[in-house]
Amino acid sequence: MFKRQRFNFSILLIAFLVIGNFSAALAADLKYTLSMPEPHTHYFEVDAELSGAKKNYIDFTLPVWAPGSYLVREFAKNIEGFKATDKAGNILRSEKIDKNTWRVYSNKASVVRASYKVYAYELSVRTSFLDASHGYVNGTSVFMYPEGYQDLNGTLVVKPYKGWDKVSTGMKSTGEYTYTFPNYDILADSPLEIGTHQVYKFTAGGVTHEVAMYGEGNYEPEKLMADMAKVTEEAIAVIGELPVDRYVFIVHNLNRGGGGLEHLNSTTLQTSRWNYGTEAGYNGFLSLVAHEYFHLWNVKRLRPLPLGPFDYNTENYTDLLWVSEGITSFYDDLIVRRAGFTTPDRYLDVVAGSINSVENTPGNKVQAVAESSFDAWIKYYRRNENSNNAEVSYYTKGGVLGQLLNMEIMEATKGEKSLDDVMRYMYNRYYKELKRGFTEKEFKAGIEKVSGRNMDAFFQNYVNGTETPDYNNYFDAAGLKLINTNQGSTKSKWGASTAMADGKLTVRSLDRGSSAYEGGINVNDEIIAVDGYRVGDDISRFVNDRTPGEKVEVLVARDGKLIKLEVPMLPDTSVRYRFERIQNPTELQQKILKKWLAISNT
Repeated sequence: MFKRQRFNFSILLIAFLVIGNFSAALAADLKYTLSMPEPHTHYFEVDAELSGAKKNYIDFTLPVWAPGSYLVREFAKNIEGFKATDKAGNILRSEKIDKNTWRVYSNKASVVRASYKVYAYELSVRTSFLDASHGYVNGTSVFMYPEGYQDLNGTLVVKPYKGWDKVSTGMKSTGEYTYTFPNYDILADSPLEIGTHQVYKFTAGGVTHEVAMYGEGNYEPEKLMADMAKVTEEAIAVIGELPVDRYVFIVHNLNRGGGGLEHLNSTTLQTSRWNYGTEAGYNGFLSLVAHEYFHLWNVKRLRPLPLGPFDYNTENYTDLLWVSEGITSFYDDLIVRRAGFTTPDRYLDVVAGSINSVENTPGNKVQAVAESSFDAWIKYYRRNENSNNAEVSYYTKGGVLGQLLNMEIMEATKGEKSLDDVMRYMYNRYYKELKRGFTEKEFKAGIEKVSGRNMDAFFQNYVNGTETPDYNNYFDAAGLKLINTNQGSTKSKWGASTAMADGKLTVRSLDRGSSAYEGGINVNDEIIAVDGYRVGDDISRFVNDRTPGEKVEVLVARDGKLIKLEVPMLPDTSVRYRFERIQNPTELQQKILKKWLAISNT
């Protein structure tokens, strides 16, 4: 009897504490103010005001990474002048307790305001930037959150620099430059473009899409909006529904640039401002649009289990980035093809090029794509001179595996189903029904459910292993075969990339298994001469036409010392695949080819 009474008391006490904390959170109010009074200095000014908490102390934390970009970036390094005040403006004692957390001793004050500056001068899709022409904010690099209040809704008030009249963001507007968010995740996941940029609109899936264009470019607005609408409509068709009521593209047109970052109902894209003038550049931009837009489903909603809710203070590991990014890469060029911007043959060239890229990467034989996903935090964004020999891209390899899975499914179902059906099933099952992420086992089960085939060997050999697929065994389903045009080559492969540095021809990287690699050439060697002749700024004329089996004498300078190396010229074993259609394909092969390449019967 005594034990039972004590047990009930414990439950009541825990319930009281939980309900009390929950009630306190409900009673609290959160408001951010973002200012930029001197944009030429590259400093944003932030006030984070928490009302109603009434605690002895409150910790304010800035994330160390940006979801979608898997690297600890230590955003706190850009914070200056942190201070805290109460409602009356009185200074509250504060101290930094770790690399990205500031503790405010609030003494149960009804209002706690944390104020600080953020140096923002890195213009990428994953960081923040401010100069005299515009401001760009990625939430995780600017907005601290009060610990324990990440689920609290709040308000953001933006105070643009004088003369700046536009703010573009995915957050809901409740007034001039005033926005609301249901929790910190949404604030962090809603980038802002602030300035005098151009704003265009188009409709897709019955939803208004806003395009905020910063910087000049040789694009034609009306044509570009129409073409972006076509691309987004094709992306919507894959899953069959659009789970947003508004979407925002933020586009930075720069002298040099490329890449994108996905968000829940928006994306940021960077491109070269003059790319729109060529077919390759234009279609490349549309492929980028397709890639980031498809993330609206794949990763922002249909996600690996570890990618949400986020831990903003450390790495969030998953071995499924080959699905989140790689399968999205499979779809980006395919969506552009389905939208009619590339021909079937041009698309096949793109697919063959991706296979060539994977198979000619020495690291593909070293690192499995699941391992590449898991190690993104320490490898993908921290490449060095040996990365090509030790790693494979989960983007490119994942995209190639997407092609093979698509072929497997279409062959197994006689062209009735494809990878589209797997993505729809996974989206409905895990995002809509179970409302959680998925595991590798569950993704594999989804493929097996749609295809009716066991996928153990595929995952063991190609996802968690480094075996080379029999590509023709897969593409035969569509009546295609890959031909290696480099088969039987009598050429050698030098395998060292060089660049001029301080007037010296210097080795930058080496390909594992190449002549230079096996012959003892090192990164940072200065190449002076080959067979007694000074090479100047170009070694290719001395080594490109050599026959396998020849030996060349290379004079290098290494750490101030002259060294002669006898380098054996080794055969070029790289692949150069291209697709050919087989003669007399069956009706099923023609059916699968047409479905895959979106070829009309008319």
